[in-house]
Amino acid sequence: MEKHPHLDKIIADALALESPRVAVCYPCSASSIEAAISAQQMGLIQAIMIGPRKRIESIAAKSAMDLTGVEFVETGDDPVAAAQQSAELSRSGSANVIMKGSLHTDELLGTVVSKEGGLRTSRRMSHVFVFDLPDQPRLLLMADCVININPGLIEKRDIVQNAVDVAHALNIERPYVAILSAVEMINPAIPGTIDAAALCKMAERGQITGAVVDGPLGYDIAISLEAAQIKGINWPHAERPDILIMPNLEAGNMLYKQMVYVAKAECAGIVLGTKVPIVVTSRADSPKARVASCALAIIQANAMARNKVAD
Repeated sequence: MEKHPHLDKIIADALALESPRVAVCYPCSASSIEAAISAQQMGLIQAIMIGPRKRIESIAAKSAMDLTGVEFVETGDDPVAAAQQSAELSRSGSANVIMKGSLHTDELLGTVVSKEGGLRTSRRMSHVFVFDLPDQPRLLLMADCVININPGLIEKRDIVQNAVDVAHALNIERPYVAILSAVEMINPAIPGTIDAAALCKMAERGQITGAVVDGPLGYDIAISLEAAQIKGINWPHAERPDILIMPNLEAGNMLYKQMVYVAKAECAGIVLGTKVPIVVTSRADSPKARVASCALAIIQANAMARNKVAD
């Protein structure tokens, strides 16, 4: 079995922080209940189960899961009502993180960013993955592989900044960001190359802060100094980048799954661009990925609280 020490460190760092109250939205499957219970039993979170209590308790009982110490908020068998209640608890400060249960992702996120949800910020909402690759000396972040289907330039600016914020929360002080495309040269026939060049200039002018941004870069150039040297590309950083920015969701989703199923990576992921981090896991995620995602959200929530105090 592959070891993933970098994710282990994320979990350990989160355990050293105060356990936040987590709104677990509509956990009506064994896997979503297990993820929340595991995180609570480890001391990571204080779980608030939001949804139909009797149904949740029945599912937990069938799998012999102990719900001792779990708080419940009854919303009936209505996932949208559960999402609304999760947003309300977060808006009022009664919850610090939202964790998706078994409702559809768009039901949760659509409610959260609605005017009534009250959790929208000035930034575009986006997802950030953190990968622990076997035998690699450090983490690799990737965005956006989950939410934004075909983002434009301004959306990509927010995707980059959200990912940089996660890197900072993980003590990566000045991350290297590679804006990926199919080629390294700017080609008007490939819009992603133009966006990449514009993002680099935006970073130079302070519209993206706290990172070194380069692109467009092919995946091979970004990840391999040898490939860059062979192709004569002056990628100025001898180490691979900390963050890979995808041109669109299709490319990101395929690369993410290759990382997990071929490269044997383990990952954690959260949604940013809202007033609290949101954990959006997949049914196919491993138990460790679910717990690590929760831990990542805790670290990010703590960083957001520190920054708010500093402001």
